Amino acid sequence: MGSADTSSDRLRRAAWARIDRVDAVVLPFLRRLAVPLLRVSLGAVFVWFGMLKILDESPVSDLVANTVYWVDPDWFVPALGAFEVTVGVLLLIGRLLRLTVLFFLAQMVGTFLTFLVLPDVTFRDGNPLLLTVEGEFVAKNLVLISAALVVGTTVRRHRPRVGPAAQVDSVETTEGARR
Repeated sequence: MGSADTSSDRLRRAAWARIDRVDAVVLPFLRRLAVPLLRVSLGAVFVWFGMLKILDESPVSDLVANTVYWVDPDWFVPALGAFEVTVGVLLLIGRLLRLTVLFFLAQMVGTFLTFLVLPDVTFRDGNPLLLTVEGEFVAKNLVLISAALVVGTTVRRHRPRVGPAAQVDSVETTEGARR
């Protein structure tokens, strides 16, 4: 039995060594690609969905109109679409990310009004654990919000700050590293 354990241990170590070699190649690639790809995919989805609203082809136009029933949908739905296209384009080009992520999050949080204003449309039998198709459509925005938060972590990667504030950040970082 001792030799079987040794043989098994060698196989396990060899397998982990191979996995480590693959990780050494793949993980740096993923670290460089993942967040920019996430930003671009969020931007593309926002441009796409926004254009559908502008062109009055969106399957959620009625849901939007019924959620914000106090606003004229003839101008609100296309205006929301234009807002989404703007946010999407800003995500695609990767500029003004602080402001863009703020706008993105505001729009996403706004979608959750549907749960409050139209619970009969978003929940089956009034049960908040049983979502309708519309409810699932809105609930998936939690994933988009999380994605936007990840993209938001990159706002300082593009340009280092200069001036007195940068010196304070540098001192704080150095002091934090010493602790």
